[in-house]
Amino acid sequence: MQSNGEGQGQDSELSCLNSAQNGESSSAVGTHSNGVLTSTNNGNSVGAGLGSGTCVASTSSGSEVGSMKKKKRLSQSEEDVIRLIGQHLDGLGLNQTVDLLMQESGCRLEHTSATKFRNHVMEGEWDKAENDLNELRALMHSPNAIVRMKFLLLQQKYLEYLEDGKVLEALQVLRGELTPLKYNTDRIHVLSGYLMCSHAEDLRAKTEWEGKGTNSRCRLLDKLQTYLPPSVMLPPRRLQTLLRQAVELQRDRCLYHNTKLDSSLDSVTLLLDHVCSRKQFPCYTQQILTEHCNEVWFCKFSNDGTKLATGSKDTTVIIWQVDPDSHQLKLLRTLEGHAYGVSYLAWSPDDTYLIACGPDDCSELWLWNVPTGELRTKMSQSHEDSLTSVAWNPDGKRFVTGGQRGQFYQCDLDGNLLDSWEGVRVQCLWCVGDGRTVLASDTHQRIRGYNFEDLTDRNIVQEDHPIMSFTVSKNGRLALLNVATQGVHLWDLQDRVLVRKYQGVTQGFYTIHSCFGGHNEDFIASGSEDHKVYIWHRRSELPIAELTGHTRTVNCVSWNPIIPGLMASASDDGTVRVWGPAPFLNTQEVDGLNENCSNMDS
Repeated sequence: MQSNGEGQGQDSELSCLNSAQNGESSSAVGTHSNGVLTSTNNGNSVGAGLGSGTCVASTSSGSEVGSMKKKKRLSQSEEDVIRLIGQHLDGLGLNQTVDLLMQESGCRLEHTSATKFRNHVMEGEWDKAENDLNELRALMHSPNAIVRMKFLLLQQKYLEYLEDGKVLEALQVLRGELTPLKYNTDRIHVLSGYLMCSHAEDLRAKTEWEGKGTNSRCRLLDKLQTYLPPSVMLPPRRLQTLLRQAVELQRDRCLYHNTKLDSSLDSVTLLLDHVCSRKQFPCYTQQILTEHCNEVWFCKFSNDGTKLATGSKDTTVIIWQVDPDSHQLKLLRTLEGHAYGVSYLAWSPDDTYLIACGPDDCSELWLWNVPTGELRTKMSQSHEDSLTSVAWNPDGKRFVTGGQRGQFYQCDLDGNLLDSWEGVRVQCLWCVGDGRTVLASDTHQRIRGYNFEDLTDRNIVQEDHPIMSFTVSKNGRLALLNVATQGVHLWDLQDRVLVRKYQGVTQGFYTIHSCFGGHNEDFIASGSEDHKVYIWHRRSELPIAELTGHTRTVNCVSWNPIIPGLMASASDDGTVRVWGPAPFLNTQEVDGLNENCSNMDS
């Protein structure tokens, strides 16, 4: 930035208000006070009362005019940037710097009428602020906005009178100024009730208002500014808003971003683009769990993320404890006796209980107390049943179970049958958050919703191929389907539309369980018959990582719901692999790992 005095006539100077200061001429620039800017030359006033973004040139008289090169006019975007910087500096209290910036650029931070209006609002001079609205009326796109702005002003005036104990003055504002506006009568009735407040603290509590002072008036100004065009008065903290939007957009486009979004700009650098390395992503083998002695068919982290349950063809369920610091898994206990093997597991909402189901020829269901390791219930309605899937009701007191032989039951924790639905050949189940509806995929290549209270059902999803398994996002909006010969499909349950088909995975007629995962469930992971684990960003059809290491079909993947960088996969090779970020090795060692992830984004 060039200071006044010695730098006259430099070609590099860019300004909206260009003052020639050559020879004997003198140019004095009046204080703008974030408002009007006045430049005088030889006693003549130039540029007073310019609108926002208006540019003029002030030149000296005589032969100096011919010798002066024409200055470049600022573009609209350049003027906008100067105003944004000025507003930000003003918010930091650098008022003299703002004055110099506006003086040298010739731009104006805001319209003079807006400056007066701002000052009168902050000083609580409500009558003057109301008069300022009449000046602003001609600059506004919507004349009706004046009534809304006046209402907000008078509401603040009314509340401040009440806080000061000036009840008669407040009553006069309510009856003589607010009511005649004939705007928002419901709010006026609410305001009238505040007359009964016995003291200021009672008033602030009932109104959820900060009280008279700078904070509440700043909040009032923020609301008032929404009705004014940005050419008149910039929206509050506009530069911060734009920077925050840019940071959020970069994060949204980052394929590997897997941490909580911090809306504060203090947590990021604005000097570099946001980028997350895949080495921070859970695609490196942290542990290989080999305690099962046969195919591992299922794995599932508990809802609190502290445990992992794995079920195997070897007839056991193993509960693993997750170390909160190292994220290493340690065997906690083994639950035995599942004669047909364990092909599905479901944690109760509070993680106290775990239900285990077997394959198609299994008619039994086991309900275990996880803290004690005791079997609470072993349920079997008929030896001809097939109970292969289960889902907990959100109340944790009931569950539904079923299979492909036409059984569909709702039971309590003791295995007592509460309700049943005849003739539904169930492949997979999920309980909706309303506590009444159960989603069930069946042998007709569809997912239907069943209401056990009013015994109604409706079609939600229809596929062209068998739905081998499905899972639902935490918010209940999206369903992730593993479809035979097709792979992984994402459906919107509310709009009942197919959102995306994910590519890469090999899916035949084996039951493979995929999952949502990562922070905000931005990612999707699935096993595959080609021995790999595939990971996609939810918005991208192509995988961002392929995890190698298993030697046979990967049956199930589970992403830790609390630790975004922790994932587990179960395979027919008899192992469970625990995946996490790259270990603290040098780059060559990391790139040389056998069990790493292929970068699908290059």
